[in-house]
Amino acid sequence: MNAAKGFVIPAGGGKQIDSPTPGRSFYLKLLGHETNESIMMFEETLPPGTTSLHHLHHDSDEVAWIIAGELTFKIGDEVTVGGPGTCAFMPRSIPHAWKNTGSEPARALFLYTPAAAGSLIEELGENRPTNDDERAEFFARHRWEVVGANPL
Repeated sequence: MNAAKGFVIPAGGGKQIDSPTPGRSFYLKLLGHETNESIMMFEETLPPGTTSLHHLHHDSDEVAWIIAGELTFKIGDEVTVGGPGTCAFMPRSIPHAWKNTGSEPARALFLYTPAAAGSLIEELGENRPTNDDERAEFFARHRWEVVGANPL
């Protein structure tokens, strides 16, 4: 592997991915191929009520840091509510989910290390699955496992 070269992403920088959910968007800040697959990081805007899948990643740990708003996290069996400045660690192979339980849009920074699980988010801008078979293949290819409906 080659050493990653340092760089700076300015405020408002990064590739934007719009979601089919109105008001939800992703700003990709650090991509796996730019960091020698060490880290993938993005900022997400989440309208009230937005939920994640109840899932796990086989190859990456995930960190979420809340910039604005309120998110509720379920990590394993633990449920925690957090506001701005809250940091959540979601270890690989542990089922987790989150939900914007606040009344305002939330903004959070999500980081995957190593970057492997983040490749799913990176690909969403180019290739969004449109049916159950495509979704199953998409998650399997990125080594994500959906464990059920969001419990929050």
